[in-house]
Amino acid sequence: MNTRIRQDAIVRNLRRNGTSTVAALGRDVGASRRTVLRDIAALRDEGYVIHSEPGRGGGLYLDPQSVQTTPRLSVAEVFALLISVASMRAAGNLPFSGLADAGLAKIEKALPSDKVRDLRRFLDCLYVGTLAPQVDISDMGMMDPALLPAFEPAFLNRLYLRFQYRDAKGVETMRHVEPQAMLILPPLWYLVAWDPSRQDFRYFRMDRISEPEHVEGSHFQRRHVPFDDNVRPIQQTFS
Repeated sequence: MNTRIRQDAIVRNLRRNGTSTVAALGRDVGASRRTVLRDIAALRDEGYVIHSEPGRGGGLYLDPQSVQTTPRLSVAEVFALLISVASMRAAGNLPFSGLADAGLAKIEKALPSDKVRDLRRFLDCLYVGTLAPQVDISDMGMMDPALLPAFEPAFLNRLYLRFQYRDAKGVETMRHVEPQAMLILPPLWYLVAWDPSRQDFRYFRMDRISEPEHVEGSHFQRRHVPFDDNVRPIQQTFS
């Protein structure tokens, strides 16, 4: 269990049960006493008011009015919020757009500077356009939730992506590509990548990608993608 998931589990446990002990929390999240104490200290630094009784077996109590004052959103999570808003806007279906933009601006202001830098680099790779009416979307499926976690390091660090791809005929192949851009043509989403084996750009429908993973130590240079005239950077949707 990674640090963030473990700390979220500790907060849920304290909210649900009212009180607990370090030992009980350790059993709940599968961590040592030292790790739980370190997590409690980190949660307090983030604004949670967690009271403790003295002694080795002392209990822990989370103030019910306690709130988190430090943002815990990852770059990928903020990116997902931004592209959701932008894609709805591109589809012409975004009620309360002013409130959405204001909320996203507050989230960005609360992020540490390094996360803001990564977020903007991530957004630089995202484009939006209009899907041609003749494109068949009858077989559109769900996207693998592992896509964004794999895309983040691949796009930010210029690492190759490896994944299984199922084409329109249902044929599956393993692909090894240079991710160059993400394209939203509502309701379809595409990964635009340079395919070294074909020496050309390829558009991969994201709902046909499975088992994505970035390849450590495999760097490449960013290329200019020749998009159609109706495609624009997603940054323009927030200008």
